[in-house]
Parts: sequence; C-alpha cells; structure tokens
Amino acid sequence: MTSTTQNKNLFQYKGFRTFLAAVFWIGLWQLAYFAVKQEILIVSPVRVLQSLSELSQTKEFWLTAFLSMLRIVEGFLLGVAFGSVLAVLTSVSRMMYDVFYPVISIIKATPVASFIILALVWIPSTHVPSFTSFLMVTPIIWANMVNGIKKTDKNLLQMAASYRFGLVKTVKRVYLPSVMPYFTAACTTGMGLAWKAGISAEVLSVTPLSIGRQIYNSKIYIETDDLFAWTVLVIVMSVILEWLMVRFMKKVGQKYNVVQ
Repeated sequence: MTSTTQNKNLFQYKGFRTFLAAVFWIGLWQLAYFAVKQEILIVSPVRVLQSLSELSQTKEFWLTAFLSMLRIVEGFLLGVAFGSVLAVLTSVSRMMYDVFYPVISIIKATPVASFIILALVWIPSTHVPSFTSFLMVTPIIWANMVNGIKKTDKNLLQMAASYRFGLVKTVKRVYLPSVMPYFTAACTTGMGLAWKAGISAEVLSVTPLSIGRQIYNSKIYIETDDLFAWTVLVIVMSVILEWLMVRFMKKVGQKYNVVQ
C-alpha cells in the first residue's frame, strides 16, 4: 500500500513526468532512426550528443552560441519594452489605438521570411536577427497587455479613485495584479517565437558567428549530425532562458502580491 502511494506521489511530481515525456520522445526518435537507417536523413540521439560534445570543445562554438543568444535576447527585450509602452499608450488614447492597430495587424499577418528579406535590404545582416525577433515579440506583448488592462476590475479602479490612491499606487495595487498574468504568458510565448524568428533570420542572412549560419553550413555540406546538434542547442537554450524568465516573473509577482 505504501509503495503504491509513493508511486502515485512520484507521478504527481512534475519533474518526473517531464523526464518520462523526454524519455518517450527520445525513444521514438531512436526507433525512427532504426526504421529509416539512413544517417543523411536522420541520426541517432547518441550520435547527436557525440557531435554536440565535439563541437563544444572549440571556442568558436561557445562564441557562436553566446552571440546568437545576445542578438535574440536583444530583440526580445526591445519587443517587450516597445510592446508594453505601446499597450499603455493605445489603452489610454483611442486615437493612438486607431493609428497603431493596422500596423500591428500587418506585422502579425506578414510572413517572417518577408520581413527577413526586407530587413536585409534595409539594415546590416548582423542586426537582422534582433530586428526580426523584435517584430515578432511586439504584437504578442501589445495584445496581451491591452487585454489585461481592459479586464482590470472597474470596481477596484473606482475604489482606488475614492481613496485617492494616485497614479503610482493605482498602477501598483490595481493594474499590475491584473496585467501581470497576461504579461507573463506573452513573454513566455514571445521568447519561443523570438528564438524561432531569430534563428531563421540568421539562416537566411547567413549572419557571421551565428547558430543560423552553422545550421545553413550543415545543410550545405550535408552534415546531418551537426544540423541536429545545433538544433538541440537552440531548443536547450530557449528552454533554459524561458525557465529563468518565468522564475523571475514569479519573484516579481511575489514582491507585488500578484497571483500568476
């Protein structure tokens, strides 16, 4: 009975369930490798780890990973900042909303590849990944924050006005708890999109010292193991940054008594 209870508690532990899910998909990957039996199409998880280990022994690997992360994080942070400011402005001014809403809609509807190619005409290739990430993140932050501001409890706003909270206290005690869950969700989604768009931009612009360029070279020289290795690196870096960001958001939420 005790053993059964312990097993149930183990399955309730999120980390253990995540581990089992990872084992399942890696096992499926290995089975696909056995079924295909062509390393030019798919390589085994073990070979990918070997390739990643070999690549990580060079200084260029770490510099490439760092610079790609720097470009993408730069675009992400700019998108968060601009999207947040824009959300506030368009929430307090109907005219500002009417001016910027068509632009946001165009950005959301336009394919990422179109922006990347246009950006290559406008700006140096080294800035294209940051610019692309910025464009992909801005609409998400804007939409979620506008939604959060609109759904702020009107009764709480009336109470804040009655007790003369003032702008700063109203923002801290009323707007922030309302907007924070929407903002956190937007940042989580935006981080994933920033990586996808940023790496795509690096591939198309063949940015020097970038993961995207390494992926492009792996495709050109048919080095499937390296292609998988760089892709795994992108996934791992994206997951780690997202995890760190969520933890930071939770700490901010706890500081301002925000339930997320």
